[in-house]
Amino acid sequence: MTERFASPGSRAEVEEGARLTPRFGPDGLLACIAVDAADGRVLMLAHMNAEALARTLETGEAWYWSRSRGELWHKGATSGQVQRIVEMRVDCDQDALLIRVDVGGDGGCCHTGRRSCFYRAVERDPATGAVALTPADPDR
Repeated sequence: MTERFASPGSRAEVEEGARLTPRFGPDGLLACIAVDAADGRVLMLAHMNAEALARTLETGEAWYWSRSRGELWHKGATSGQVQRIVEMRVDCDQDALLIRVDVGGDGGCCHTGRRSCFYRAVERDPATGAVALTPADPDR
């Protein structure tokens, strides 16, 4: 099942070529940002190893590597929040992915029950310099 990805070639081949040659990090992972295909909202950041990427390409649904559980994770398999890939993009040096997805189930992505994992803003108090997290997402 695991697709073998070609090793990255020259800089020109990586940046301008037509072959997907992902540059997995030392931990064997690639960062993947998922955004809602309908409105562009950032939903989550997760990681893919070679098997997760191969399964994503094969099935058209998002698969990730769960760093906390140490296992392959088919997003939505238990929650119903399956992410169907609408478009996949790779960055210039092929070490990060951006996927546009249609989300099944209740449309959420975060294990906290929110639509997006990015539901807090990081703010600095101008008077004290203290950093605090504040709610930034009305969607729960």
